[in-house]
Amino acid sequence: MDLLTPEIAARLRANADAQDAASRAGTREPDPVPLVKFFNPLGAATWLATELDADGDTLFGLADLGFGCPELGSFSLSEIAAVRLPFGLGIERDIGFSSAVPLSVWAHTARRSGSILDAARLLRAIESQLRASPAPDDGDAPDPDQLPPP
Repeated sequence: MDLLTPEIAARLRANADAQDAASRAGTREPDPVPLVKFFNPLGAATWLATELDADGDTLFGLADLGFGCPELGSFSLSEIAAVRLPFGLGIERDIGFSSAVPLSVWAHTARRSGSILDAARLLRAIESQLRASPAPDDGDAPDPDQLPPP
């Protein structure tokens, strides 16, 4: 399985372009939702990506290697794709992943709970609320401090 489809890559590039444009213009940088989730099928390592650099390899998002300290930053698609696991497995893309929650909320929740996997459980309530109600007019994300305890 290809880790990125052309459609996902194009959406990730569009987010990167929007980020660059906001930075150049000195305006508020966007807080996009993660567009793709990669995971280790035999472990806790998980990556959520929101942007893809022009090099076609450098992704930006939230990385969690399963040690209790998820971090925002850049990671390499080719390095993730090169990981070889037992039984001939490799890192996979979660084909059912979608999110309405911005990356900043994912990062805050994952840091509080200790992992992206625990954050996903905690954010289900927020995702349900976002889908059920119209988006706020001011564009503010839900308050991550209002999350239930991990």
